[in-house]
Amino acid sequence: MKETKWLFIAISAIGGLLLSMTGLSIGWMLGTLLAAMLISFTKPNVLGKKGVPKYWLYAGQCILGIELGQKINLSVLTVFQKDWAVIIIMLLLSIVFSLLSGMVLWKFSKTDMLTSFFSTAPGGLSAMPGIAEEVGANTAVVSILQTMRVFLVIFIIPIVVSVLVFHPSAAPAAQTAPSVFEWTSFGWTAVLAVTAYAGYHVGKKLKFPAPWLLGGMLLTAVVQAGTSSAVGYDMQAYWPHEIMILSQIVIAASIGSRFRKEMFYGLKQTIAIAFISTVLFISAMFVCAYIVSKATGLAFMTAALAFAPGGVAEMATTAVVLNADATFVVAVQVLRIIAVILVLPPVFRMLHAWETRKETHSHASV
Repeated sequence: MKETKWLFIAISAIGGLLLSMTGLSIGWMLGTLLAAMLISFTKPNVLGKKGVPKYWLYAGQCILGIELGQKINLSVLTVFQKDWAVIIIMLLLSIVFSLLSGMVLWKFSKTDMLTSFFSTAPGGLSAMPGIAEEVGANTAVVSILQTMRVFLVIFIIPIVVSVLVFHPSAAPAAQTAPSVFEWTSFGWTAVLAVTAYAGYHVGKKLKFPAPWLLGGMLLTAVVQAGTSSAVGYDMQAYWPHEIMILSQIVIAASIGSRFRKEMFYGLKQTIAIAFISTVLFISAMFVCAYIVSKATGLAFMTAALAFAPGGVAEMATTAVVLNADATFVVAVQVLRIIAVILVLPPVFRMLHAWETRKETHSHASV
């Protein structure tokens, strides 16, 4: 049975490899998910109902938590210190619009409340399905709608900001240095790994959803930012891109292994409503980006990419290509995803508990 699970992950990873060759930044995640889903549909009993063991998902979430935590470095802190008011407004509006989008999906489709909100939350394709699975939402729907949102953002945002350049950005694009092996960087990697493990236990004690992701991310961010501030420069871990590829593979394979055909029944209306609400969501963020750019003098292109409900990698790449202020874009995107992952799941659970109690009282009165 163990060999079957290894083979399942390996075959699913081939799907990720093939899609990554297109140059799509989420290719590994999306390709692996599609391949795992296809295997689960055609061979539903190959791994049983439980699918790939949960520790694979937890390992991927832990890696993702360290990745996000590391991004809270001195440059992000400097950007936040300088433009904290604009960033907070962006974060709050992102959360408000995602809640409204989730409410529309829930009220006008047959999707349950938890699945609707997790499907529209702009927390990233890598993070949201994994958290959704732990709280009992339909991960198939969440994965499909999160993927659709990312694709729409990637398709729409570059076209619009290229055509509607109100204030061309003169800021230099940030470049990420390749990860080079050194004993000091390897030692810092070990420190962050231990930190993430401790963060998991803190998250578990505080009853965080997905404690491997949230707990590890928070404590890693605190240690990364605190230590970097103390020494006066960014602490660099040995963190090659292949580690994040591994994270995407194991998360996608784990989620895809639990897909069943019945999860997709009756999704036609849901996808149509989700498409409309997502386009409205993106449009609202464009309006907000324009207002912010006019009020603050920030380049519209930079504001639009920072506001966009896409992923960090996707928007950072677009910012570099279009010569926007990539440092600001990355800072806001990272902070938004962290805020969404931290704030929204507890809110969703409270709303779900409130709705469940309301339905119980309604049935009891009848």
